[in-house]
Amino acid sequence: MAWFEDIKLGETLELGTHTFTSEDIIRFAEKYDPQPFHTDPEAAKESHFGGLVAAGWHIAAVWMKLMLETRRNQPQDETPPAPDGRAAPRGGPSPGFFDLKWIKPVRAGDTIAYRTTTLEKVDLKSRPYQGILKSFNEGFNQDGTLVFSFIGQGLVERREPYRAPATE
Repeated sequence: MAWFEDIKLGETLELGTHTFTSEDIIRFAEKYDPQPFHTDPEAAKESHFGGLVAAGWHIAAVWMKLMLETRRNQPQDETPPAPDGRAAPRGGPSPGFFDLKWIKPVRAGDTIAYRTTTLEKVDLKSRPYQGILKSFNEGFNQDGTLVFSFIGQGLVERREPYRAPATE
């Protein structure tokens, strides 16, 4: 991951794909979202979905897994340390998210391609060695249909501490 100062707005990063299976959908839902349209293929046929669908939280959890794998696989030696010797950042915690949407059902056999696009960088006066990176995150099925989106936020380390602009 890059330093806060080096991140460019509008950059898109492909995170990878995941194919949802009936077994995975049921296993996740039995543990975290045990609604019949996630856990019982026969009962799901009678639901408004007309069949088994993945839990929204399952779709979001896969995004998180792929985001972390993408970060871990980025070469660290391409990002130089800070002037004070701190190592390049690996990403930080999130202060929350906005506009989470499960737009279309994800069914067994669907392959979702995930990506993230940088939207905004927010300087933090209260944490001069960090900034907030806002990103638009999406998942598309194998037909190119948007099925999932949200705006995420993450704390990212700065190479140099934030200094408020001088005022007149």
